[in-house]
Amino acid sequence: MINGDILRDAIISAANNIAKNRKQCDDLNIFPVPDGDTGTNMSMTLANSARELEKLSGETAGRIANVNASALLRGARGNSGVITSLLFRGFAKGIGDDEFVTPENLADAFALGVEAAYKAVMKPTEGTILTVARVASEHAKEALAAGKNELEIFESAIEGAEKALAETPELLPVLKKAGVVDAGGFGFVLILKGMLSVLRDGVMIESVSSDVDEPSEQSSKNAAGEFETEITFTYCTEFIVNRNPECEKEPNELRLFLETIGDCVVVVDDEEIIKVHVHTDHPGNAIENALTFGQLVHLKIENMRDQHERAKHDAEEMRKKPAKNADRTETFTPAEPTKPVGFVSVCTGDGLAELFKDLGVDVIVSGGQTMNPSTDDILKAVESTPAETVFVLPNNKNIIMAAEQAIPISTRKVIVLHTRTIPQGITAMLTFDPASSDDANAIEMQNAAERIATGQITFAARDSEFDGYSIKKGELMALIGGKISFVDTNLEKSVMKLLKQMIKRDTQFITVIYGEDVTEEQAAEIEAQIQEKYGAKAEITVINGGQPIYYYIISVE
Repeated sequence: MINGDILRDAIISAANNIAKNRKQCDDLNIFPVPDGDTGTNMSMTLANSARELEKLSGETAGRIANVNASALLRGARGNSGVITSLLFRGFAKGIGDDEFVTPENLADAFALGVEAAYKAVMKPTEGTILTVARVASEHAKEALAAGKNELEIFESAIEGAEKALAETPELLPVLKKAGVVDAGGFGFVLILKGMLSVLRDGVMIESVSSDVDEPSEQSSKNAAGEFETEITFTYCTEFIVNRNPECEKEPNELRLFLETIGDCVVVVDDEEIIKVHVHTDHPGNAIENALTFGQLVHLKIENMRDQHERAKHDAEEMRKKPAKNADRTETFTPAEPTKPVGFVSVCTGDGLAELFKDLGVDVIVSGGQTMNPSTDDILKAVESTPAETVFVLPNNKNIIMAAEQAIPISTRKVIVLHTRTIPQGITAMLTFDPASSDDANAIEMQNAAERIATGQITFAARDSEFDGYSIKKGELMALIGGKISFVDTNLEKSVMKLLKQMIKRDTQFITVIYGEDVTEEQAAEIEAQIQEKYGAKAEITVINGGQPIYYYIISVE
């Protein structure tokens, strides 16, 4: 029988298996643009769960499934990570509160996982992880009908998943042309096989040392020590309450109590847990009150006055060292709403961060093409925005789903705009009307964003045959609306060629944002050429965005 400890070990084994094979999964990505690749995103998502599950022992299968689902939701990165978290959220619903995994609840778990994932994707595409999960579920259902036990059902599900994965090139011609299977589906099979190693053989796949969830370098800037601030309460107190099902008190009662002994109170809850943050001089009182709601885990109490003095010292030391652009780590402090509307924007690059701040964005989440922030990253940014309604601008198609997962678990009203590029995010901010309602602004900002044409010039991360182009690693690629327009080797000529393709008769504004790998001299030369050719018909703005990956981001309107 599959009890909680066995299921826990199976999921940890799955996390280890995807971590060991993430590069192989990443290499299946056919689009050569540097990206937050599938294997990396799925590995980081599962790693978040493994860290939580390693702390548990002697729990029921239902409890393990629910902790896993909750951790995956908060740690989900990129579309592949979000879909994986949704599959396991449905899986948890299928197991329910049962002590063991049974043939019946296992088949239900697969089916409910697929249902949750398909519902979350606006336009489901067959030949992807969705197809692989669906066929796995169908095989599980057939095995149940044939009277198979839980292990045999799981084995049947994997057989179905592998069969569907092998057929993905037949459903997506772009995969067939590249001679690969779908990366997300491949990752899902790795997860299932990692679980099977424990369920069938009792062997947990060993973990590997991996830096996928660590920043490449430590931040060279300590923001906490950059300014003086008044600290009203001494202790930053954080913990999670595992709710007692017999407790009839509502989490809001805990919130009201905490507000009488401190500030910066944030209480977020779901059916299983209450997540608490408070600044107070009496952390013991906060703990005593919280214990009436259930058991406490992940308790952390920090002296903020001492932290601030240490940060001041570290900041003085850091000023003596050169800082690298975009080397930043965020520490989000929860804030009580003090205004009706606020904004969170995702971007990378000091210039872009400053630009969004100037446009009225409250909180910047560092991330983008090669490092997709998790749902928890975005949730923390939302909770640190001092507003009742928070608009979130992902500015990348691979971050939208992760941002949307923050909506039901936030204490604020969250509106996620589907901004897929930086220019779309900028335009959305410029369109905001403080006199309009939230819903009206959401519509107008989204419509304005979609009218913006975005061009980008980047480099190929790998050799690829894609969309009719034979692309070599390191070559320049010009994109319009995310699709390859042409491949070249001369950066200056590529900018002018791309602009020529984007300019229309009624174009009035041209904005060019140059990245960290473009010098000011190069940008000035490009600006001179654009002024000479288009200055008479359009207003031209050149901005030092400092973004990585993209040499230039261009918008015309």
